[in-house]
Amino acid sequence: MSYEYILTEVPAPGVGLVRLNRPQALNALNNALMKELHDALSAFEADDGIACMIVTGSERAFAAGADIKEMLDTPYIDMFMRPTVTANFDFSRYKKPLIAAVSGFALGGGCELAMACDMIVASETAVFGQPEINLGILPGGGGTQRLTRAVGKALAMEIMLTDRRLTAQEAAQYGLVNKVVAVESYMDEAIKIGQKIASLSRVAVRLTKDAIQRAFETTLQEGLQAEQHLFYMAFATEDKQEGMTAFAEKRKPTWKHK
Repeated sequence: MSYEYILTEVPAPGVGLVRLNRPQALNALNNALMKELHDALSAFEADDGIACMIVTGSERAFAAGADIKEMLDTPYIDMFMRPTVTANFDFSRYKKPLIAAVSGFALGGGCELAMACDMIVASETAVFGQPEINLGILPGGGGTQRLTRAVGKALAMEIMLTDRRLTAQEAAQYGLVNKVVAVESYMDEAIKIGQKIASLSRVAVRLTKDAIQRAFETTLQEGLQAEQHLFYMAFATEDKQEGMTAFAEKRKPTWKHK
């Protein structure tokens, strides 16, 4: 399938890559781009040959924010009644792990897009921020919620109320990103993580992702109960039997993904 605002590829076995491709606008997110992004991710989600997905931009900009020109004259009722950019940052529909490979600007909607993914690999030049306050608005794609959960209330307040930007190193320090690597290596690192995930039992990966997500969506007690349920489910899989048998026999497991 051809796209106007994104590029797709399979850079390694089991890894699907979506690259935002609006270079003239620093990959600003508009409705058409977000639709294409979800279409591509949904295609990878349905592809049994793909086990992990990556979203990236360019070295200069992951995404510099939402397309302000598109939102400038949009009235309240249209924002309320029709799906817009800010309504498309819920990636919970995807059961396969999703990695954001971020270089350069990840601001506003770009920062929210990265945070909507399960992991973030950043280049040394990555910059994270939520500058919506300068436009007389606030983050609307999960920024006030996900950023606060990641870095804490006080720092989130400073970032969103004063337009403080986080360097890649600061983002790693505060737990927003998984790791920071050189610009020439950040994509290789994201693909390496994707390949590692693709080499594991896809059933166990999905159950583990589900359990971790519960930690952000429920109380501790509810999360513990969900974890126990998912743990017991793993004992009904062929991969559990293969994994434990391989361990006992001191060999590598051959996953059946069921």
